[in-house]
Amino acid sequence: MPANEGERARRRLSTEERREQLLSVGAKLFSESAYDDVWVERVAEIAGVSRGLLYHYFPTKREFFAAVVERESERMLRMTAAAPGVPVREQLAAGLDAYLGYVEAHAHGFRAFHRAAAAGDSAVRRVYQRALAAQERQILAAFAADPEFGPVVESAPEVCVAVRGWLAFTTAVCLEWLGGEGGLGRERVRDLCARALLGVLA
Repeated sequence: MPANEGERARRRLSTEERREQLLSVGAKLFSESAYDDVWVERVAEIAGVSRGLLYHYFPTKREFFAAVVERESERMLRMTAAAPGVPVREQLAAGLDAYLGYVEAHAHGFRAFHRAAAAGDSAVRRVYQRALAAQERQILAAFAADPEFGPVVESAPEVCVAVRGWLAFTTAVCLEWLGGEGGLGRERVRDLCARALLGVLA
């Protein structure tokens, strides 16, 4: 084990620090491999803890992956929360900048979060679906409170489906962007996603 890893393993972490460490290791492994191919023993090995300690925090692999998904969902919701009273058009670019900043800074977590959609475990998929529903509600609430878009949201029931489709579109664009596909810079990705969202509400 490299010296710096040994030092981290020996340093006594608080309960919250240890939990965050384990979730970070999990996010990296789940971002690189399918759910069924991630072994709890490998997580414990990388974190420098016993398998028993990992199970103390997360009794099953299902609960561990669900916690990874929930952490990433909470981060995304915090970073993209709407500013009350500010028109949607004014804050859309800033909100997408914050979202793309999250995607860049937490690429492993972002990938792991969306891998949950293909998890063989139905309980994990439900956690993922609840997280997407929370994002959808946050976006719809921001538009509903906006004087320009509020009437559209109230009068067009298909807006919910359109926003759900936009989330899928944005996820695909961001995954391509992280992979370096298409040569798109961050500003172009932001503008593309902004135009697409405004388009579905036009």
